[in-house]
Amino acid sequence: MSRFHTITFTPEVRAAQERMGSRKSYARVPATETPDVLGEDERAFIGERDSFYMASVGEGGWPYVQHRGGPRGFVHVLDEHTLAFADYRGNRQYISLGNVTRDDRVALIFMDYPNRARLKVLARVAVETPEQRPTVVLEPGAKIERVFVLRVEGFDWNCPQHITPRYTEDEIAELLGPRIAALEAELAQLRGK
Repeated sequence: MSRFHTITFTPEVRAAQERMGSRKSYARVPATETPDVLGEDERAFIGERDSFYMASVGEGGWPYVQHRGGPRGFVHVLDEHTLAFADYRGNRQYISLGNVTRDDRVALIFMDYPNRARLKVLARVAVETPEQRPTVVLEPGAKIERVFVLRVEGFDWNCPQHITPRYTEDEIAELLGPRIAALEAELAQLRGK
């Protein structure tokens, strides 16, 4: 069993798995206290993302989920256990920052909608200055307030069954650009140009 499952399969979760009939498939693998290691697949997947979702928990016990986005590769894989990203000035609510100041645990979801893939990551956050992590800053001159450095505790790839494919403008252009150019050339030829 991965560290992700050791953390998330609490007694209540294991009881629900037992009631629903899925416990046997997870029970045969021994639990581990060693943090999961990001392999080549995870590193490449994270490096290609242009956004992710991050959940933290506030002092009142309420979860808070925030979408984070940037240029492809804005989340840096520093090593097999560490991720980092620059935190740009936004709406100035500072909910995630306040939450991780009190409880450094977060959950991340990285999505690849076109390929129906999802990677869930559990991590602990340390907040550093941009000067402490200059290699994480992709956009010099941008209003970066801090850098989130995440120590990965566990991760899990999720089943693609219920992921609806979605595409960014760049992905649509990449997929349809050559076809549109061919159709425009064909149309110009039909018009006698």
